[in-house]
Amino acid sequence: MQAQHILLQSRPEGMPTADNFALTQVTLPELQQGQFLVKNLWMSVDPYMRGRMIDRESYIAPFALGEVLEGGAIGEVIASKHADFPVGSKVSSMNGWRTHYVTDGSDHTILPTTPLCESHFLGVLGMPGMTAWTGLNRIAELKAGETLFVSAASGAVGSVACQLGLLMGAKVIASVGSDEKAASLKAMGVEQVINYKTTTDLSAALRTAAPQGIDVYFENVGGDHLVAALDNMNEFGRIAVCGMIADYNDTTPSPGPSNISNIIVKKLKIQGFIVMDHWEHYPEFTQQMSQWLANGQVKAEQTIYEGIEQAPAAFIGLFEGKNRGKMVVKLA
Repeated sequence: MQAQHILLQSRPEGMPTADNFALTQVTLPELQQGQFLVKNLWMSVDPYMRGRMIDRESYIAPFALGEVLEGGAIGEVIASKHADFPVGSKVSSMNGWRTHYVTDGSDHTILPTTPLCESHFLGVLGMPGMTAWTGLNRIAELKAGETLFVSAASGAVGSVACQLGLLMGAKVIASVGSDEKAASLKAMGVEQVINYKTTTDLSAALRTAAPQGIDVYFENVGGDHLVAALDNMNEFGRIAVCGMIADYNDTTPSPGPSNISNIIVKKLKIQGFIVMDHWEHYPEFTQQMSQWLANGQVKAEQTIYEGIEQAPAAFIGLFEGKNRGKMVVKLA
């Protein structure tokens, strides 16, 4: 069996380029007892992967040069010598960036039967959806009647955070990078959407959208968005820090917010979080999210690239604002 893999060929400096990746073909080993062969159907690209391309200590090991990349994937078992993973099983794993592979299944999960496309287990029913749910429920403890501000609000995490905020009874303010994305969020019920690329003063635009101030900020961006949020937070506001994508491709450290003293003045609580630290709550999340999806209370948007050779372009597209909802690559 031949498989295609994508390797990290060189470490990006600034914005990643196609030259940082290499597509190779490998011959897979014969199946041994207790192993099975997976054909990947879908793979995920996510902003956090950019951090793993830097050779530095972090909460997760960096990608190794010359080795196949990894990330969330959904596959189908097409040959098996493992009693728990029969042929035809759909499985989730972190073995993305490859078309086929052999495994013993130690880090694989069989997906439940659902009328939804399996790709949603990489998005609204997977890590991005779980991140939004965790940030609002367990980190920021959003309450009905409060005002929520979400940056990168049309992305995989942000779009779910906006919808969950509405379901939780909050007033939701969103920030996006195009009028098309703004229209999409308004169709979901978000009344106040800021196009940060067409405003000259993000802090003033946020003040106009939320004259009553912000109680909770779901932070995906950092930079000017964090400055604007700190300007407009109410006393005892909470900031759940999921990511800071504005800094991911910087080659030198960015200066901190000039108004950071508002943390003291407004008695704010700021907490960063990694969703895997909260994974014991995943069954509770999936139960709720599956019901919301079935009832049409949450909509799952996806941007789909086709073919493993398009995976680097899909990943780079995350930083160019080319995705609405979850960015995935269809492999088969």
